[in-house]
Amino acid sequence: MPHRVLILPGDGIGREIVPQAVRVLELLARRHGVEVSLEEGLVGGAAYDAAGSPLPAETLKAARAADAVLLGAVGGPKWEALPYAVRPERGLLGLRKELGLFANLRPARIFPQLAGASTLKPEVVDGIDLMVVRELTGGVYFGEPRGVTGEGDGRRGVNTMAYSAPEIARIARKAFEVARLRRGEVCSVDKANVLEVTELWRQVVTEVHADYPDVRLTHMYVDNAAMQLVRRPKQFDVIVTSNLFGDILSDEASMLTGSIGMLPSASLGERHAMYEPIHGSAPDIAGKDLANPVATVLSVGMMFKYTFGKPEVEAEVEAAVSKVLEGGARTADLAEPGRPHVGCREMGDRIVEALGA
Repeated sequence: MPHRVLILPGDGIGREIVPQAVRVLELLARRHGVEVSLEEGLVGGAAYDAAGSPLPAETLKAARAADAVLLGAVGGPKWEALPYAVRPERGLLGLRKELGLFANLRPARIFPQLAGASTLKPEVVDGIDLMVVRELTGGVYFGEPRGVTGEGDGRRGVNTMAYSAPEIARIARKAFEVARLRRGEVCSVDKANVLEVTELWRQVVTEVHADYPDVRLTHMYVDNAAMQLVRRPKQFDVIVTSNLFGDILSDEASMLTGSIGMLPSASLGERHAMYEPIHGSAPDIAGKDLANPVATVLSVGMMFKYTFGKPEVEAEVEAAVSKVLEGGARTADLAEPGRPHVGCREMGDRIVEALGA
């Protein structure tokens, strides 16, 4: 049976970067004997415009039937005035929840050619290779009660950060398993000195650690972790943390590598998986052939590793990107001021060429 892959370009630059990644997906699937069946659907603002919902029933049905989803990006100013329940971002959150994608893996690895593109000193960032494992279906983004009540000066907004022990345990296990394939170190990030919910987080992570004696576990408060990511980022191997903290820390980690346009992600569940760049829809550059497709291409590499069971293909994708960067190609987000840059399509062409198409 072929692997069913649902392609969701979404909004903004999603419609430019995803086609480049699909080219790589199809090329490598043919080369490595992986049968794939591709289907395209709507999500986010584009879905709202077409169907009145950021996650139409037919898209959700196709996602549930798929082995993997490749997503571009959602959102943009056009839809900001919509009611909260139908904003484009609800489509993304809905997919994560409905597919049970509880573990978000966000690697932050710097390509040597881009050490000078980071806002930090090259000696601080050179050699960075860390993974943020973010819990994705619980915490403050999904907790109840939530909402805004009252009127005028009596208005009150509430969001609830809640985790059960089983929710914490399963993301902890995923982090320890990922660490076993890397350098064998996990740093659990919480705010256990202030938040009771993360006091439970620390307790459960420590309990689960007993099953992984070969992995070294440390704990760090989130404010210190944010500082340490800038101060001494190479101390980290795997960071495991909650939905909210992971959202923030992974974006911070992305800037260590030179551009948010370089970082892929994998959202994994028991049955389903979704792959996407960690950046947004960048409506200010959409349609101008300025987007960086590398993060989406690298997400395809993660798809081969985690869904198709072909980790060697992920390394092949990374090597092709490295070769293109070594050759001097830079998209606008990577180029030094005043230096020439290539467009989204040309960067895709060069990566496909580097793969030996």
